[in-house]
Amino acid sequence: MGLEAQQTAIRLFCAQHGYVIEAEYREVETGKGADALERRPELAAAMKFARKLGKGSKARAAPVIIAKLDRLSRDVHFISGLQRVPFIVAELGPDVDPFMLHIHAAVAEKERNRIAQRTKEAIAAAKARGQRLGNPDIGNIRKAEAEERATHLRSIIEPLRRLPAKQISAVLNERKISAPRGGQWQATQVIRLLHRLDLSPA
Repeated sequence: MGLEAQQTAIRLFCAQHGYVIEAEYREVETGKGADALERRPELAAAMKFARKLGKGSKARAAPVIIAKLDRLSRDVHFISGLQRVPFIVAELGPDVDPFMLHIHAAVAEKERNRIAQRTKEAIAAAKARGQRLGNPDIGNIRKAEAEERATHLRSIIEPLRRLPAKQISAVLNERKISAPRGGQWQATQVIRLLHRLDLSPA
């Protein structure tokens, strides 16, 4: 499910079950390290806000609603560490308790491992057949995408060009402008963007 499909699923779920959405957090995290809260700033922010909303109540935290469990994680240990805030998975319904979430997470983790193994075996078989792997044009495609993204941000960045990169990143985050891979802007990303736009960083 893409982000828009997930948002639609969550809104329909909330409308059906009487939940009010107080805030939305969108995060795109891929690759190694995704199962670490410090690599998931939007998730951490959502949990912090949920605890703030639930302060003084018996629940101690408002629920964080997600569309599918594997969009949160496929790692049982990681999900277990998040249980201080209640999570509701729209796909599973409103009454699934933490124990059942662990069961579903265990199944998702098993499937992740099976996918990884099948992928590894398929790559090995393809190499054995002498098949060339990968897209030789992927570098050019990604470069073109980065150039296009930078062009869209030029009008925002140019008035800020004399500020330190760290301060520019703070401004972009305050304006809710997504970083290239989602999440929060960092100074290093700002510096790369300034160089791409031929704007000298402060």
